[in-house]
Amino acid sequence: MATRLALRIQNRLEQLSRSERTLAVSLLDRHDDPLVYSASELAKQAGVSKATAARLFRSLGYRDFEEARMEAREERNRSHPSRFVGATPATPKGASAIQTHLQIEIANLTRSFEEMSTERLRRAAHALAHADTVWMLGLGAEAGLAAAGRVMLSRVRPSVQLLGAAPGALAEEVAMVGPGDALLVVALRDAARRTEPIADWARATRLAVVALTDPANAARFTRLGAQTLVCHAVGPPFAASGAAALSMLSLVALSVQEASGTLSQGRLELIGMVEDELGDGA
Repeated sequence: MATRLALRIQNRLEQLSRSERTLAVSLLDRHDDPLVYSASELAKQAGVSKATAARLFRSLGYRDFEEARMEAREERNRSHPSRFVGATPATPKGASAIQTHLQIEIANLTRSFEEMSTERLRRAAHALAHADTVWMLGLGAEAGLAAAGRVMLSRVRPSVQLLGAAPGALAEEVAMVGPGDALLVVALRDAARRTEPIADWARATRLAVVALTDPANAARFTRLGAQTLVCHAVGPPFAASGAAALSMLSLVALSVQEASGTLSQGRLELIGMVEDELGDGA
């Protein structure tokens, strides 16, 4: 889905009527539909009226559906080369391919942090700083990002655990979490759908949930009451870019440190002493 449209939906989702929300969620789940179908067809596919479709796009700040479609087409035309980096024999080799990759990653980072809400980051950091235990979760390709995030957070607060580290034991690990804990999810692209049931279970168990995800999946976690931090992840078809998510994890850890105050400083000093004792093997 066009990034601007996805962001508008995410920011307005809680204010939409039930029927408008149904259509909005359908659009988020069906990425290119606004470019292919008419407003009437989109409404029919979502099981709502054509009038609902008209109201939705006005609620999102567009004059009408055609303005939203035009914006999506313009965005697709600008970003089209980045969607297929490395995917066809026509992809340039050498310096030009490196430059293209660099431009894509700079755009991912720039858009992620320019669109970040300071208040949302503050709320997420507060939840993670004051939880009894923070549980990190990343499935598939995001497992490495979750593991890196655990290392960052464990330097500024105690009791940070990684879910899914032991193969085949995810259910047993999830059963150990409880009220007073927090879940930090890293889920980009298709991983978001597989992670959603665990985030929903965490919400029902009264955990604070923080989700690092891409624009197309942000509403998925917002519906579950998560503090959603959006990371742009444009990359080749076979993998989402994790550059913005990794940088976001670093910012989250820094924000948790600030929210923890002297407790975090004491934690850093303790780790420094342990590293001195253990020497080069630490």
